This record gives sequence, C-alpha cells and structure tokens, in this order.
Amino acid sequence: MTSSAIIENIISLKKSGLASLAFFYCDFREDGKRDLRGLLSSLLVQLCHQPDSYHHILSKFYSDHANGSQHPGNDELKQCLKDILNVPGRAPVYLIVDGLDECSNTSAMPSPREKVLMFLQDLTNSQFPNLRTCVTSRPEIDIKDVLEPLAFHYISLHDESGQMEDIKKYIRSVVNTDPKMRRWTAADRELVINVLIKKSDGM
Repeated sequence: MTSSAIIENIISLKKSGLASLAFFYCDFREDGKRDLRGLLSSLLVQLCHQPDSYHHILSKFYSDHANGSQHPGNDELKQCLKDILNVPGRAPVYLIVDGLDECSNTSAMPSPREKVLMFLQDLTNSQFPNLRTCVTSRPEIDIKDVLEPLAFHYISLHDESGQMEDIKKYIRSVVNTDPKMRRWTAADRELVINVLIKKSDGM
C-alpha cells in the first residue's frame, strides 16, 4: 500500500468515526509551526474537534487554567495529550508530524527541534495501545539518530530510485516548458537541469 493510500484510509476511518486524526506541518517560516508548543497546541485543538471527542478532558484542562487566562507550560500540554491517549476503549489516534526538519535547530540547549524529538521519543516509549504516529523529515543526522531506533516501519525516499526519477522528470518538464528557459540553447538547458538534479538531494 502506498503512503497516499494509507493516508486516504486513515481519513476514511476518521470520517466514519473509527479513528481520530491530528496533523501538524512544521514550517520554519511561522513561529507557531516550528517548536514543541506549536505542535502540542495544534494536536490538542484538532483532537478536541474529532467525532470521538475528548471534550471532557480539554474542558477540564481549560477550566484548570482559569478559563484560558493562564497559559499552561509545555509539560502541562504534554500531560493533557497523554491523558487523552490514556482514555480506555477509544478508537485509534493517528498523529502525523510532517517536515520535522523544519523545526528550529538553534544553538539553544536543548534546541526547539531537540525538544520535539524528546517528546516524540517519550510518546513512543509510553506505548499507548491506541496511538499510531507517522513522522516525515529530510534525513538529517540528529533526527535519524533519535527516530530510527523507535520506528516500527521506516521508509527512506532518498534511497528509492523512483524518487530521483520523478525529480528528474519534473525538473526537465519545468525547464523545457518555461517560456523564458526555452529561449536558451539546448546545452544551457541541459546544464541547468543537471545542476538542479544534483542539488535537489532527493527533495
């Protein structure tokens, strides 16, 4: 089954009320999408609006923090998510974190990315029976060192010949159909294509 088919299957389960789904896309251009707080907040808000709602847990969490006037810390947000995942007899919960490498990897100790990695490691080691987690990222060393030992199933698109073939086809199509680039000589276009393919790094 392809990754797109798997996602379609999960979405179908969510729509039918047989699963909960929360998706977080890391984006270095937006403050709220590149650190642990943004990740936790987004996941909790999404789970609150699922058909199989965890409203009672989040409602109590909200009232415990003076109806939103007190800002909970990351540890409190993590515990709230764990409380949701600990609810017995509920449908599977799918958490998808896309583009983890986009989390800030600053010189801070620990960096925002390290905090997210430590959270994912803790979440996996907690072995919630109804939790299914999918994380995508460029193959950066710090991320691979943490996630590879935890992975039940690991796929590296960078190692797939089809991935590079798709990239080559896309680059050739763009260069050869762009009105401005079509005015270049065939040799210049081929040079640009080869440089772009080499620098694509599988992405």
